[in-house]
Amino acid sequence: MDMTGKLLIAMPGMEDPRFEHAVVAICAHSPEGAMGLIVNKPLPKPAMSDLLGQLGIAVPTSDLRGGEPILFGGPVETGRGFVLHSRDWPRGADQAGAIMEVSPDMAMTATRDILEAMASGHGPERALLALGYAGWGPGQLEAEIMSNGWLVADGDAELALGADHATKWMRALGAMGIDPRTLSASAGRA
Repeated sequence: MDMTGKLLIAMPGMEDPRFEHAVVAICAHSPEGAMGLIVNKPLPKPAMSDLLGQLGIAVPTSDLRGGEPILFGGPVETGRGFVLHSRDWPRGADQAGAIMEVSPDMAMTATRDILEAMASGHGPERALLALGYAGWGPGQLEAEIMSNGWLVADGDAELALGADHATKWMRALGAMGIDPRTLSASAGRA
């Protein structure tokens, strides 16, 4: 089953602290493995405006997005940035080859162009910037799901791209009709 576009919700007993209470948007899934971005773990530093400044991208002082946090996307390639965003960008066809379709409502782009567009106010309506990604080898994600490490939910762009990161895990469970108090902490242990 192709899980591209789905959300993974970490079970309470997740042994890897990097994924504790994580919500992961699966950006690609195939027999060769899977790739996703954690969408609810803000990094303490840098702020988006600081990172854009380090890249030499000017941020207008009126830009409210500059103060948004950058997220910990996962433990793989933590120095590389990925933007998960709404499908309203690019407005022209010049960037179409650089965009990975995640779902009918979301896409992922890992190029400087989207950061420049976001800084100038011409980027997607909704976006989050993550450093690093979560990756799984062939069969690894499926094994983690079978051992109750993850719940799989339908993709939800509103939840994934929303700004209230602290409540995303609870809201993702709630959308599935699950009260987190009913989940066993040992359920996520392999």
